[in-house]
Amino acid sequence: MTWASALALSVAVAAAAGLVGCFAVMRRMSLASDAMAHVALPGIGIALALHVHPILGGMAMLLLGALLIWTLEQRTRISTETIIGVVFSAALAAGSMLATGDELIEALLGATGALTASEVALGLAGSVAVIAFILTQRNRLVLSLVSADIARTSGIDVARLDLLYLLAFAVTVGLGLRYLGVLLMGSLVIIPAATAKILARNLDGMLGIAVAVAVLSTVTGEYLAAHLQRTTGPVIIAIAAGLFFAASFVRRR
Repeated sequence: MTWASALALSVAVAAAAGLVGCFAVMRRMSLASDAMAHVALPGIGIALALHVHPILGGMAMLLLGALLIWTLEQRTRISTETIIGVVFSAALAAGSMLATGDELIEALLGATGALTASEVALGLAGSVAVIAFILTQRNRLVLSLVSADIARTSGIDVARLDLLYLLAFAVTVGLGLRYLGVLLMGSLVIIPAATAKILARNLDGMLGIAVAVAVLSTVTGEYLAAHLQRTTGPVIIAIAAGLFFAASFVRRR
């Protein structure tokens, strides 16, 4: 795998995280997004036990979790973040039992080492799919947030749109598990979007700023982590958090 391929994957995943995060913030899923990432733990544990690539197990469990959350939301009418909290608790308990020691640490904080060509190809394909979904469906997503009833009268299948968004969210989290881990991937989704919400004056500005912050944090974090010989994930999130606090200060002034 070339340096250019790794950079392209980092930028693509960060861009997807920034876009998905904007709608997570608008849907008041900021805390739930971090919990959603923990749903991957049981899948990672099962994959390790079966000697399968852990990211495949994590991604499968995230997609299954998104479908479960959507189904429960439709049946019970309980808020999405509440259902995610319940599923998160069960997943965290199951994952902690299935993965132990160094395997659990890597699952939580991300693994080091070079990415394979197949990981890069799948990562780029998943990122492009998520980015395309958000950009093409953003007006429908906003309308469903403003008023689900108006969205339905406009011909939008709100339930289907919610499912697709949850699946896009799950895919985005899964894409970042390799180098950010379960604990930190949710932060890359939320922090750039929260920063953008502080600075932006409209939806286009929010999307653009969120992508810029996510990409800047990721690329800079990877460079500094390699230079300082630190774990990549925490450095990326520390930079993103620093940009958030800087934006808060600038807005206040």
